[in-house]
Amino acid sequence: MPLTYQEAGVDYGPLDAFKRACQREAAGTVAALAQHGLSQPPDVRGESAYLVEAEDEYLAHVEEGLGTKNLVADAMLELTGKSYYENIGIDTVVTIVNDLVTSGALPLSVAMHAAVGDAAWFAQGTRGADLARGFGEGCRRSGAVWGGGETPALRGIVDAKTIVLAGSAIGRIRPKSNRIAGQLADGDVIVLLGSRGVHTNGLTLCRELAGRLPDGFLTRIDDGRSLGEALLDASEIYVPFVAECQRRGVRIKYAVHITGHGWRKLMRLPEPFVYRISALPEVPAVLRFIQKTGPVEQSEAYGTFNMGAGFAAYVGPGDAGACLSAAKAVGLAAMVGGTILKQGNRKAVEILPLGITYEADSLQVR
Repeated sequence: MPLTYQEAGVDYGPLDAFKRACQREAAGTVAALAQHGLSQPPDVRGESAYLVEAEDEYLAHVEEGLGTKNLVADAMLELTGKSYYENIGIDTVVTIVNDLVTSGALPLSVAMHAAVGDAAWFAQGTRGADLARGFGEGCRRSGAVWGGGETPALRGIVDAKTIVLAGSAIGRIRPKSNRIAGQLADGDVIVLLGSRGVHTNGLTLCRELAGRLPDGFLTRIDDGRSLGEALLDASEIYVPFVAECQRRGVRIKYAVHITGHGWRKLMRLPEPFVYRISALPEVPAVLRFIQKTGPVEQSEAYGTFNMGAGFAAYVGPGDAGACLSAAKAVGLAAMVGGTILKQGNRKAVEILPLGITYEADSLQVR
C-alpha cells in the first residue's frame, strides 16, 4: 500500500484550519500599529513572513519550527555514536530565514527556542555544543546576528529524551522597492532553485518508512550512504540568492519556500493563476529512495517534499536569464521550470511531465 503523509501522522486539514482561525483573530489586532506610526501592508496575512510598514522600509518577522528532523539525529546517534546536531542547528536557522526572504527581507537577528523535557539533555555528550555551533553557523551563512533565545525545561510536556527546536527572525526590506509582493502577470516565468535533499519537511513520513525497513535508518540508498545520514544533510539556504538578485537589480515578483505542502505551495498567492511546470529538476537520491521504497505515489511525493526544488522565484520573462545568473553566482543550481498563466478564475499547479494537477482546494493556508 502506498505511503502517505497523512497515514504517517500529519493531517494538514486541522493544521491549516487553525492557521486560518489565527489569521482571522490576528486581523483584529492591526490597529495597535498606528500608535507607533506604523501600518500593515495589504495582503500580507497568510504569507511566509509578516510585514510591518514604516516610512522608508518594511520590517519582517517570522516564527518557524524545525519539525521532527532532530528525531532522526537522535536515532543515528544511538545507532552510530555520531552526532549530527551541527546540521540540525543549521537547519533550525535555515527553515526560519528561508521563509523570511520570500518577502524580500534580509535577516537582521535570529533567536532560538529550544524546549526540553529535562535540562540534562544539554549535558549529554556533544549534542548541546554541536547544536549551538550549527545554529551560529546558520546565522553566519544568513548574514544575521544570533540575538538570543529561550531554553525552557518542560517536564511532562516534552519527552525527557528529546528537544523541540524552533525560533524567530527579524528582517528588513530597504529600499521598499525590494519587497517581493506578488504582482504577477500572464507569461511570467518560474525559476526553480535546487535543494540538498529532504530539507526539513516530510520527516514524519521518512521516519515511518525507516520503521518499516529491516535495517531502518542504516539502510543503504543509491548514493552509497545510509538513509539516516542522507536525511540529515543540512538544508540549502536561499538568503544569498535573494540578496544577489537585489544587488543586481533583478526584480523577483513572488517567491515560495517549498516546504510544507510541497509543490502545492507554488500557488500560495491568493490571486488565481495557473502555474504550469514544463521541466523538472533532478530528484536527490534520498527522495528517489523514499518514493520508490515507500512506495510514495508521484502526486503524494510532489505534494509533500521539495523533490529537488527548495525555492521558487517568479520573474518577468526578460529577467529569467539574470535570475539564473544570480543563482549561479552564489553557488545554487537553478533552472526555468515553467510559466504562469492567467486563465480566468482558475488556480492550479500543473506538473506536465508527470501528469499531476493540484487544484486550488488542495492548498488552504488562508
